[in-house]
Amino acid sequence: MAQGGLKKTLRWLYGLFIGAVVFVVLLFFLISKGALGFMPSFEELENPKSNLATILYSSDQEVLGKFFHENRTNVNYNDLNPNVINALIATEDIRFYKHSGIDSRGLARVLFRTILMGEKSSGGGSTITQQLAKLLFHDPASNLWQRSLQKLKEWVIAVKLERSYTKPEILTMYLNKAPFIYGAYGIESAAHTFFSKPMDSIRVEEAATLIGMLQNPSLYNPLRRPDITQNRRNIVLSQMQKASHITPEEFDSLKTLPLNIRFQRDDHIHGLAPYFREHLRLKLSAEKPERENYASWQEQQFIEDSIAWLEDPLFGWTNKNLKADGTKYNIYSDGLKIYTTIDSRLQTYAENAVKQHIGEEIQPLFFKEKEGRSRAPFTSKITQEQYENIIDRAMRNSDRYRNLKNAGFSTDSIRQAFEEPVEMEVFSWQGNIDTVMSPLDSIHYYKSFLRASLLSMDPQSGHVKAYIGGPNYQHFKYDMVSQGKRQVGSTIKPFVYTLAMQEGLTPCDMVPNIPQTFNLITGQTWTPRNSGSSRAGEMVSLKWGLANSNNNITAWILKQFNPQAVVNIIHDLGIQSPMDPVPSIVLGVPEFGLDEMVSGYCTYANKGVNVKPLLVTRIEDRYGNVVANFSPRKEEVLSEETAYLMINLLEGVINQGTGRRLRFRYQFDAQIGGKTGTTQNHSDGWFMGVTPNLVTGVWVGGEDRDIHFDNIGMGQGANTALPIWALYMNKVYEDEEIPITQEDKFEEPVNFNINLDCPDENITADEEALEGGDSIVPEDEFF
Repeated sequence: MAQGGLKKTLRWLYGLFIGAVVFVVLLFFLISKGALGFMPSFEELENPKSNLATILYSSDQEVLGKFFHENRTNVNYNDLNPNVINALIATEDIRFYKHSGIDSRGLARVLFRTILMGEKSSGGGSTITQQLAKLLFHDPASNLWQRSLQKLKEWVIAVKLERSYTKPEILTMYLNKAPFIYGAYGIESAAHTFFSKPMDSIRVEEAATLIGMLQNPSLYNPLRRPDITQNRRNIVLSQMQKASHITPEEFDSLKTLPLNIRFQRDDHIHGLAPYFREHLRLKLSAEKPERENYASWQEQQFIEDSIAWLEDPLFGWTNKNLKADGTKYNIYSDGLKIYTTIDSRLQTYAENAVKQHIGEEIQPLFFKEKEGRSRAPFTSKITQEQYENIIDRAMRNSDRYRNLKNAGFSTDSIRQAFEEPVEMEVFSWQGNIDTVMSPLDSIHYYKSFLRASLLSMDPQSGHVKAYIGGPNYQHFKYDMVSQGKRQVGSTIKPFVYTLAMQEGLTPCDMVPNIPQTFNLITGQTWTPRNSGSSRAGEMVSLKWGLANSNNNITAWILKQFNPQAVVNIIHDLGIQSPMDPVPSIVLGVPEFGLDEMVSGYCTYANKGVNVKPLLVTRIEDRYGNVVANFSPRKEEVLSEETAYLMINLLEGVINQGTGRRLRFRYQFDAQIGGKTGTTQNHSDGWFMGVTPNLVTGVWVGGEDRDIHFDNIGMGQGANTALPIWALYMNKVYEDEEIPITQEDKFEEPVNFNINLDCPDENITADEEALEGGDSIVPEDEFF
C-alpha cells in the first residue's frame, strides 16, 4: 500500500507539474496573442511610437525652445555618453549583454537579497529590456492583479524586443523613452533640464545622478530632495565601481562632490524669445478662418487672417499640409525641426536692452511719479468713474473671474473673493516675488508696469532677427508685436513724405512753415498745431520738416495731394490695418501693429521693395527630411530713387532732429535713419531705426492708454523707446561675429544726381519744439 501510495503521489505531482507547465505555456501563448489584453504586433515592435518634441532652432543653430506634450529629444546610440551607458547597465542590469530579455539570476537576487535580506542597493529584477517594454506599451496598473498580468506581458514583450532589436538599439530606445520630472522625457532632455548641457557633455557624477533618478524621479528630485538624491547618486557610483567603470579612488573622490544642479526648465513660458515662440505656435497651428469663429468686433482680424491663409504658407501650415500617411502634422509630438530666422545673439541683446532701460531706468521714474496718487498708475485726468470702470473691466476679463462665474458664483461673491488676500507670485524686474495680495490689488499692481515691444528685421530677406512682445511672457502674455495695435504718432510722417518723394519732390525743396487749414465735410475747418514756434513763417526744407517732426510741413504735403493718396501709399508699404482718409491721418491717429511698421520701414532700406516678416526658413521631419521651405514675400512698391530719398530724409532725423541724441549721447557714427513718435497725451512712445542691414522698431506704453507719464519730457518716444534701440544696437555693433557694422552704407542708386545738401540742413529746432513737434494734438482736435 505504501509503495502504491507513493506511486499515486508521484503521478499526482507529475500531473501537477505537467499541468503547471501547460498552464504557463498556455498563459504565455494567450498573452502573446493578445487574448488577455492588448499586445503589440510585430510591426509595432519594429516601429514603436513615441511623442517627440518639435525643436525650434535659431539662425545661429542654438535651440530656442520646443513644442511638446512630452519634452523628448531622441539621440542615436553613437551619440550616447559612455558614462550614461555604464551607469545604467551597472545599476539596472549588470548582465544586460548576456540575457535574452529576462534575467533569471536577477529574479533570484530580488527574491533572496532585495526582498528577504533587504539590500536596497542590490538592484531590481526587471531587465532594461523589460523596463523598456513597460514604457512602450503599458498604462499604469490600478491593482495587484493588473500589475501581475502586466509583468507577464513585459516578459513576453521583452523577449520579442530582444529578437527584433540589437542590444545597442534597446539601450537607445530606453534612454530616449525614460521619463524624468519637470516635463523632461529621455536622457537628452534630462541633461538639458538638470545640468543645462547636452547629454554628450555629461560627466560621470552627473550621469550617475540622472540614472539614479530613474528608480523614482519624484522621490529622487535634486531640487526638492538634494540629500537623498545625492545618496542615490552615490549608490550608482558604487555600482559603477563594482563593475570596474571607475576606480576606488575615483569613487572616493566623486561621492563627495555636490550635485551641482543647473536647472533650466524647458517649457513654453521661460527661455529665449518666448513671445516669438508663442506667435509661431499660433501661426503654425491656425485653422482656416471662418467668420462664425470670430467675435462681432473681430472683423478686421478675420480679414487679416483670411489674407494670411491665402498668401502666407506658414499661416496654418499644420492644417494645410499632410504627412505621407495622409494625417496632419502635430507640432507637439511629430519631432519636427523648425529652423527660425531669429538670431539668438540679437534676441539676447534686445531682451537685455528692454530690461535695462525699462526695468532699471524708466519704470522707477514712473513709480516715483505715480506714488501717492489715488488713481495711480492712471493719469490724473481721468475721473473716478472712468477709473472704476477700467478696473471693473479688467476684473471681468480675468481668468479668475470667468472660472468663478462658470462655477456658479454670484457677482457679489466674486467681487468679495477678489478683495480677499491670497498667496501669489508676482513679477518684478529684479525677479519674481512671493507675496500675499488680493486679486484686485494685483490688477492695480500689474497695470503699473510699462510695457515694451521690439521687432528687428533684415530689410533684404525679411528675416526676423529679434522679437519681443512684452516685458515678461510669464506675467504679461499679450503680444504687442503681432496682437496689439496702437496709435503711431509721428512715425506715420515718413509715409506721408514718401508720397511727396514719389511724386517728384526732393528733400531740399523749400516750403512755407505756416499753419495749414483743411475744410472738413462737416463744414468746419481744422488746423493742426505745433507746440513750438521754431522758424515759424520761414521757408524750410522738407528734410528740416521731417527731422523736427513739424506738423505744418506734414500738413502742407497732405494739401498737395489728399488723405486717400496717403492711405493708398501706406497700404502699398504693406500695412493692412484700416485707416480713415481724413486730414488728421498725417498726425498718426491710425493704430498699426509694430510688425506692420517695421515691414513698412524696411521698404526704404530695401531699395523700394517691401518684404513681409519671415519667421521660418525650413521645417524638417523627425528623420531629417525637409518637408517645407519658406522664402521672403516681396513686392516692389517704390522706385529705388524714391526709397533712397526717404533714407536721406530719415538720416536727417538722426543727424539734426528728434533722434539726434543717438549722435551726441550714444556716440553712434554709423549711417542711421530713424523716426521718433509720441501719441496724444504721450500714451505711446515709438522709435523706428533704419540701418543698411537691420531695421528695428520699438514701442513703449501702458496696458491702457490712460497709463502714461504726465509730462512729455519723460513720455516722448525719444526718451522711452529710442534708448532701447541704442542699447540694443550698441551690442550688435560690438559683436564682431555678427555681420552688421557701423561701416555699413546705404547704397546710392545708379546715375543718382539729386542734390541732397539742403541750405538749412544744420539748423535744428530748440528742445521744446522737438519735444512738442513729435506729439500729436489733443483728442478733441481729431476729425
